[in-house]
Amino acid sequence: MNKDKKKALSGKLAEVVIYGMQEKKGNDIVRMDLRNVNATLSDYFVICHADSATQINAIANSVEEEVYKAFGQEPWRKEGHSNGEWILLDFVDVVVHVFKTEKRSHYGIEDLWGDAQVESYQSA
Repeated sequence: MNKDKKKALSGKLAEVVIYGMQEKKGNDIVRMDLRNVNATLSDYFVICHADSATQINAIANSVEEEVYKAFGQEPWRKEGHSNGEWILLDFVDVVVHVFKTEKRSHYGIEDLWGDAQVESYQSA
């Protein structure tokens, strides 16, 4: 696959992830464009948070459903469904982080990747 087509697909995947988060009222949705940051494997991180483990799981499930509907793709790897504080869905080119509200600031993912171009989105 050529580089331009890969970029377009990862951008579309990030949009579908954002939509899945918006459907379940994810808070402070952020898309971090990592394509111009050295030493990154993914094109985007998409991050949001919620106040309860129930909502965190609902957001993660919504993201998985929307990505599957759009691309027929399951996450390559997923972590955190059992603890309900931080769920990570790895779609290779797009990595999804759904945090419990206080864990998001604790881990400071946005600060770790300060060189990334950041775009914010509202819940639906």
